[in-house]
Amino acid sequence: MRPCVPLIVAILCSLAWAGKLESCASRCNEKFNRDAACQCDRQCPRHGDCCEDYEHLCTVQEDPEEPEPFLGLEEEMLEAPASNLYSAPSSCRDRCHEAFDRHQPCHCNARCPEFGNCCKDFEILCGHEGFSYSRDAITKEELQSVSEKIYRADINKAKKEDIILNSQNRISPSETRDHVDRCPEPLFTYVNEKLFSKPTYAAFISLLNNYQRATGRGEHFSAQQLAEQDAFLREVMKTAVLKELYGFLRHQNRYSSEQEFVNDLKNMWFGLYSRGNEEEDSSGFEHVFSGEIKKGKVTGFHNWIRFYMQEKEGLVDYYSHVYDGPWDSYPDVLAMQFNWDGYYKEVGSAFIGSSPEFEFALYSLCFIARPGKVCQLSLGGYPLAIQTYPWDKSTYGNGKKYIATAYVVSSTQ
Repeated sequence: MRPCVPLIVAILCSLAWAGKLESCASRCNEKFNRDAACQCDRQCPRHGDCCEDYEHLCTVQEDPEEPEPFLGLEEEMLEAPASNLYSAPSSCRDRCHEAFDRHQPCHCNARCPEFGNCCKDFEILCGHEGFSYSRDAITKEELQSVSEKIYRADINKAKKEDIILNSQNRISPSETRDHVDRCPEPLFTYVNEKLFSKPTYAAFISLLNNYQRATGRGEHFSAQQLAEQDAFLREVMKTAVLKELYGFLRHQNRYSSEQEFVNDLKNMWFGLYSRGNEEEDSSGFEHVFSGEIKKGKVTGFHNWIRFYMQEKEGLVDYYSHVYDGPWDSYPDVLAMQFNWDGYYKEVGSAFIGSSPEFEFALYSLCFIARPGKVCQLSLGGYPLAIQTYPWDKSTYGNGKKYIATAYVVSSTQ
């Protein structure tokens, strides 16, 4: 009988291990585990796959946490050296009214003229109330407060019945590079296209086909296409969402007039620069909302309307998702994998069901307040973080930067 002992021990051990994977003991808030019989992550109640003891073991009141990232840097940001993303220390670009730092070769605080140690461009960039104030001048609490106001002001967002989403298979972050289509059905089962007749939606959609998606090929706008940019800005500025944003930024001394604000939005979003060769082949709007192809990969493409329309035409194939946000109404957030007419997107986040002005406002807010940094917001009581990057290889105005990219990087998990 002695030879059977190792077998009995192995069986008991395997049963014990299986038992562990059927319980949340020591597993609360772990990442999604494909091999487990049930889950203990914070999204399992939404997916209906929690272990029986999840509520007892894992739903005790916790202290609020910072949002956890589910996305890394965009591909082209990973390739760019740091010097392309951040300002040189000898300039006041993005440093106006920052705290004194004795390690800096020159300074941009309010007292540097008194001590004669200002950077050479201090007067140009910081000598007036405008866009160039330090990103630290707006506090995290102020960002969370205004983002909640913008969230409540989005009356053009989709209602629950306007969109039927079929998110299907959720994968682990380690599987995002597999290029495997795990979802046989489209992401969007139904969208109420009456939404698209609303003025901001219609103006937004008219812009999407004005671009060549391959970087390295110059963009040349017709008079009609330039007029469409102006029309979009006019329509979004009529909304409560953009009025809320402008009122906040004016109160923060970022802009002195609505026209100054609109002019800056047009430059930062629609101004052209070169991602590829010498051609002016890209803009913040094209990258973030329409999407681009660079070095055989999808970059940008963070908009649900664009995704739906391309999926409807058979040009987008939804593969899977790695994250589904906590909101039980729209807008929500989905981080997904997909193929765009032969090119793969490893992880692309997008608001779902939001109005064009809502996304435009939040990305603009974060770019102005936290360029090159993670921007902590709050939407409907849930934390959300947006990453933006400026394009530093060329500028407009008095050294102001274009938007390189903007996308959701984290939320509550």
